[in-house]
Amino acid sequence: MTIAHREASFPFSYLGDDKKPIGYSMDICLKLVDAIKKELKLPQLNVNYVLVTGSTRIPAIAEGKADLECGSTTNNAERRKQVAFTIPHFFATAKMIVRTDSGIKNWTDLKGKKVVTSKGTTTVKLLNDRDKVRGLDLKLLEGADHNESFGMVESGAADAFTVDDVLLYGQRANAKDPSKFVVVGDSLSTEPYAIMLRKDDPAFKNLLDREMARLMSDGEVTKLYDKWFRKPVPPKGANLNMPMNFLLRDNIRFPTDKVAD
Repeated sequence: MTIAHREASFPFSYLGDDKKPIGYSMDICLKLVDAIKKELKLPQLNVNYVLVTGSTRIPAIAEGKADLECGSTTNNAERRKQVAFTIPHFFATAKMIVRTDSGIKNWTDLKGKKVVTSKGTTTVKLLNDRDKVRGLDLKLLEGADHNESFGMVESGAADAFTVDDVLLYGQRANAKDPSKFVVVGDSLSTEPYAIMLRKDDPAFKNLLDREMARLMSDGEVTKLYDKWFRKPVPPKGANLNMPMNFLLRDNIRFPTDKVAD
């Protein structure tokens, strides 16, 4: 059994101090592997790990180099042409981070203000496409990466930084003074993260979905969420302090692999 993992997809799938993969998605995957061992009556089933990147993760599954990909991969229609996905275990939403004393609560508060996005992200398109931010006369800036973008909010060069909320909570957790920043705004988009598996193996997918539904109904996913998003985590003890959003709460109550594309 081979699990594909990421190097630095914090806190979903990343390397700990001992260079072994850890994280929220990894913990869920290991529980899925336990269910596979039980189903196949192979308690000694060996588990191997393979490192993947954003560009190699789909080929790794599609070409049979890995059985499960445990990271931060969005389930969408384009990817389902090549691979399959389990029931989502996380929903990221595009929001913004601002200084606590900025007075900014939602997108309409940004009229005429400077908003930074990171190079290579889809957030610029979201800002231009969404009715709620049209006509606000935004002054769009671009950071080379998320660290630079957040630094512009810290220094006052930008009023807001927008990207997936989980990345914003990560930036806040690692700030010198997290209390000076707050994540706000209605969701601009939804990204359902799910475990990836090979396409055209309905029996395997059914087994994984059954176990995911059990983990959700038994409260195990909620416990894992609290462990990785509400408490200090390795290696530096950062605490994202990120409340569970209503999308994941609803999916835990009524587990389904159906997502909006």
